[in-house]
Amino acid sequence: MKPYNKKIVLENGKEFYGYGFGADREAVNEIVFNTSMVGYQEIISDPSYTDQMVCMTYPLIGNYGMTDEDYETKVPTMGGLIVREYNDLPSNFRYTKTLSEVLDEYDIPGISGVDTRMITRIIRDEGSQKVIITDAEVPYEEALKRVREYSIPTDMVSRVSCKKRWYSRTPNHKYDVVAIDCGIKLNIVRKLNEKGCNVTVVPYDITAQEIMALKPDGLFLSNGPGNPEDVQPVINVVKELKGKLPIFGICLGHQMISLALGASTFKMKFGHRGGNHPVKNLATGKLEITSQNHSYAVDTASLEKTELELTHINLLDNTAEGVKSDKNKLFSVQYHPESAPGPQDSEYLFDEFIALMEKEAQ
Repeated sequence: MKPYNKKIVLENGKEFYGYGFGADREAVNEIVFNTSMVGYQEIISDPSYTDQMVCMTYPLIGNYGMTDEDYETKVPTMGGLIVREYNDLPSNFRYTKTLSEVLDEYDIPGISGVDTRMITRIIRDEGSQKVIITDAEVPYEEALKRVREYSIPTDMVSRVSCKKRWYSRTPNHKYDVVAIDCGIKLNIVRKLNEKGCNVTVVPYDITAQEIMALKPDGLFLSNGPGNPEDVQPVINVVKELKGKLPIFGICLGHQMISLALGASTFKMKFGHRGGNHPVKNLATGKLEITSQNHSYAVDTASLEKTELELTHINLLDNTAEGVKSDKNKLFSVQYHPESAPGPQDSEYLFDEFIALMEKEAQ
């Protein structure tokens, strides 16, 4: 057995030895886990994982490589990747690079050979916490000191948002949508294009006046990393534009809409991450299997003092998964209806956004 060359040390003092892949560097981040069985490329390239080290619960990662067409962002910003078994010989005919090559290209460290089941249990029992990935020979006390001195950043959205607006057009479009980029997944833009929308993606700190100058039929608020309370520019935009045009939010967008209308949010013990969360649609009574990725949630009790109506709940923990306000022409969901790969149960939400814009145009 070859000697270990990397290790991770958790904030609670637990130490795990393994083998490095990807970028050969030290990193300190918040550790979270993801229960998806497929889709590691989309997870790695999801900007919502900025400054987070992701422990994959599925044991085999890397076996189908990485494909040019499947990225969710052009420049991945994940903090690091923790897996049980890493496969560096992909068997997918579509692959263009190995996972390790891509992680190395974007300076993201990875570690394999560790007990991901135990790590996941620790996170479930004690909550998400800080973690370091470093060389195996680094003294334990020194590694633990670096972990505990690390402060989780609050500027992730400003770092992952586009710096200039960009366009994604589709033939014979019906509607023009402005999408505020807080770390937008590219498949959201693709879905809006499929529904007949030209999309203008704009930076997170755009003003309401600048948005209205683009004459959009609807406004979309994207997913993204971190605490929604840190994204005050977008919250202010919602306060100014509510009721003036249709607004649809996903994930972080859902939280920012809720904050703008007077609700509150809180940090969850370990969040929701994976493609298997059951959500109940309160209007239809139907169950949707959803894909999720978030650390924060909207406080259900706080909705009572707002103009928001609860539309969806998570059946695992009864957290708020969707809200709407007909008066203010907006709605949002905590989960990802565009999930790729993942469940497609919730794709109808894009049609609801289209219907809202169609009604407004009449």
